[in-house]
Amino acid sequence: MPTVALLVFPGVQALDVSGPLDVFAEANRFLLPQQHYHLSVVGSTHAPVVCSNGMQIVPHLHYSAARENYDLLLAAGGPGLPQQERDALLSDWLAEAAHRAGRHGSICNGAFLLARAGLLGGKRVTTHWNDAAALARDFPEVEVDADRIYLRDGKLVTSAGVTAGIDLSLALLAEDAGQEVALNVAKRLVVFMQRSGGQSQFSPYLTPYAEETSLVGQVQHYVREHLQEKLSVDVLARVVSSSPRNFARVFARDARMTPAEFIESARVDAARVMLESSAAPLKTVAYRCGFRDASHMRVVFQRRLGISAQQYRDNFSAGADARRSAL
Repeated sequence: MPTVALLVFPGVQALDVSGPLDVFAEANRFLLPQQHYHLSVVGSTHAPVVCSNGMQIVPHLHYSAARENYDLLLAAGGPGLPQQERDALLSDWLAEAAHRAGRHGSICNGAFLLARAGLLGGKRVTTHWNDAAALARDFPEVEVDADRIYLRDGKLVTSAGVTAGIDLSLALLAEDAGQEVALNVAKRLVVFMQRSGGQSQFSPYLTPYAEETSLVGQVQHYVREHLQEKLSVDVLARVVSSSPRNFARVFARDARMTPAEFIESARVDAARVMLESSAAPLKTVAYRCGFRDASHMRVVFQRRLGISAQQYRDNFSAGADARRSAL
């Protein structure tokens, strides 16, 4: 019987726990008894664990008693986890247990637990989009890809925020038991077998914030007010009374992106707002946000977000919510 263990702690996100567990528990409906997953919830404390939403979880065992060679060992995440201090004893156990496990990984920002245990050095990982910058800052030896729903690097698996743990678990189930079993579980849970796009479609803004009086801030303000216009380096340099060459150099240094990259991000952000809040035709959205046409907007959305502008509207507009409610 394959064994799956999930590490939990006070303040854990309940969906980080229940989502993956339900995937493997539902899989048992479609597997022979000898193929059934055996699930264990491992606690960082001996007491019941209070989740971030107030729900209590009673772990099957304390980590100090978890000596099994698990087929899959996952660390859940939680809203306060990035700010928590490193627990040396827990980290030592996690490092040892992960090396013994067939596969190990994290749900959401549970990646911080793995990093504190020294398990992510030189690895490519993902985590919740809101915590990706902090993970990259605190652990510079880790390659953080903030736009993936889940990632695999050897025996290491990591997932994006919260419900992405279900996506990761379905992918691992497909590896273990086949695509048909995973698809049946996805149908049972009424989720997509594989979601379109990456995490960027869920983050509020692609463009970074800057002080309004700074060179970057002045340019950001001008760009947002003139999205329909031709915005070249020469034009933007005049806005801040700078030479084009010096402007491009200073902007790229301070904004950590080129002026062209910023302009494109600003146009995508503006289009996202219109797609969410209005029923304007795609060609109107494209024109108002400075894209050449609807086709150009679709290409940029596909490259930046992994989905088309129409798919974005279908997923996130108020009209989409109404349509889903009617189903």
